[in-house]
Amino acid sequence: MIMKARAHLSAFRVRPIIAAALFLAALGGIAIAAQDKYILQVPDGIAFADFRGYEDWEVVSVAQTNDVLKVIVANPTMIAAYKSGIPGNGKPFPDGSKIAKIQWIPKKSTEAPFDVNVPDKLKNVFLIEKDSARFVATAGWGYALFNYDAASATFSPDGKGSGCGFECHTIVKAKDYIFHPFQNR
Repeated sequence: MIMKARAHLSAFRVRPIIAAALFLAALGGIAIAAQDKYILQVPDGIAFADFRGYEDWEVVSVAQTNDVLKVIVANPTMIAAYKSGIPGNGKPFPDGSKIAKIQWIPKKSTEAPFDVNVPDKLKNVFLIEKDSARFVATAGWGYALFNYDAASATFSPDGKGSGCGFECHTIVKAKDYIFHPFQNR
């Protein structure tokens, strides 16, 4: 009888542990189901993984069009090149230079006491990479656009070459195909 009571008591102690384990496993499944954007790649070979950590890169500039608000960030190689005077000194950016343009659909702030646009939904991330050996046909620069779907919280490579790629950047050939200068702080 005592053994039977201990078995029942033991079962009551184990159930909360099992329930907690199942709950944590379910949460882990949700986390696993989230997209790993770093596995994506555009047809010409530029991979999102080549830009890992872009979210923490230094800001080069900001810009706004009628359609998007942009924050332009660059990796340490490109920031060092900017700070050395490139492209204003006539020298090209070194291989390994990378820029990410993080682009949001703008909206009017409902909180600011003045008229200001702020980011609403992320629209896409436009990536630019300097690799003279890989991108010979485009003056050493590769371009990739990854569209963002807010409903599913996922990115997808834009294989159509939408956005401003090499053709667009040829108008700034004299600045080594880069539009945005490093802004003073």
